[in-house]
Amino acid sequence: MQKTIKETSVISVLILLPVILFFASFLIGRYPVSPLDVLMALLPIKTNLSPAVYTVVWDIRLPRIIAAMIVGAALSVSGASFQGTFQNPLVSPDILGVSAGAGFGAALAILLGSSPVMIQIMAFGFGLIAVSLTYFLSRNFKGNTILMMVLGGIAIGALFSAFTSCIKYLADPNSKLPEIVYWLMGSLASVNSSSIMMISVPILIGFTALLLVRWRLNVLSMGDDEARALGINIDRLRILVITCCTLLTAAAVSISGIIGWVGLVIPHVARMIVGPDHRKLLPASIALGAFFLLLVDDVCRTAVSIEIPLGILTAIIGAPFFVYLLNKGYEGWS
Repeated sequence: MQKTIKETSVISVLILLPVILFFASFLIGRYPVSPLDVLMALLPIKTNLSPAVYTVVWDIRLPRIIAAMIVGAALSVSGASFQGTFQNPLVSPDILGVSAGAGFGAALAILLGSSPVMIQIMAFGFGLIAVSLTYFLSRNFKGNTILMMVLGGIAIGALFSAFTSCIKYLADPNSKLPEIVYWLMGSLASVNSSSIMMISVPILIGFTALLLVRWRLNVLSMGDDEARALGINIDRLRILVITCCTLLTAAAVSISGIIGWVGLVIPHVARMIVGPDHRKLLPASIALGAFFLLLVDDVCRTAVSIEIPLGILTAIIGAPFFVYLLNKGYEGWS
């Protein structure tokens, strides 16, 4: 009984954290908006608020807040799913080369002078191409499929990273190069409602499918032999999980750039709180990922006079925390 009450309390707190920060984030920014003005602007009622308040709330802060929560949740749930699928606590969403592929697609679009929408489309498309190449390599080389997939992802990621370096070398250092470098460091400054609508379908597909099969990840993390003995088609399940995680990661990277450490560290934090059961771990990762990246984005856009790229702050926070986990010898990996 006490255990059930404690679990319910923990889940309630995890749900409330991103909800509270969601509303608090509207108050954070260079243009001051009172809580009452935010509430009146969000409600479908006639008010005497100035057009500037509506612009700040609806066109600037709301899309960015939603995008930060989506990206954080997508990266963290992908990391948790990959770690269970590959039975490896060091796996992150970019292990199959999706981030490197998306980075190359965005850099190429910027070099060609494409519109922001086309940059996002090319980032998403090349992220999927990178993972497709990784899967092709894993199926056409002898050996353990999982190992070949991870090694193939490393090779494909390195290849696309080299292509990105070539583009940076060719880019105009006064105009294109700074834009490419800034995008690769991660930012939500250019996100709008169109960006969110563009990724809504792959995001919904990825979240829904992973949540529906999350209990099967418990079996898969026990080992292939145990999973087969319980009637699980491990090859089909792995392909489904990898496809969903790829959709989520590619969609997230296409609007935010490359943001590291979220998909690696947040699942471990969630595992420390709710344990290794994926039925609880995936929802907890979604809530914590949304909360963490929204908090980081709030700091990045208000801490100093210029906006800090998200990737810098997530690395500053994530790397020391991961070292702390290693030093602690945390045993709740699976």
